[in-house]
Amino acid sequence: MLWSVTLQAVGDRPVTHEEIVELADAVAGAHGVASGIGQSAYGAQLVVEAADRDEAISLGLALFTEAAATAGLPAWPVSSADAVSEAEDAELE
Repeated sequence: MLWSVTLQAVGDRPVTHEEIVELADAVAGAHGVASGIGQSAYGAQLVVEAADRDEAISLGLALFTEAAATAGLPAWPVSSADAVSEAEDAELE
């Protein structure tokens, strides 16, 4: 099943436009988008295939951590992580 995983890491300085562009490039392979320009946080929404929510968040966290490192972002602690399945998303519509 496909899951949309949203993650955010919070730190101690504003994130630049260039850093978020690098993060967006790094998450593009997971159909991802990045956010956080000018904020003391950066985030991403990714799509992963997983059997359940826990696996989706675990896979998303691994991809997010790798993408942040690839983008040269600080290894700030992840402050939030959530996942919504395709089925749940369809119910909301």
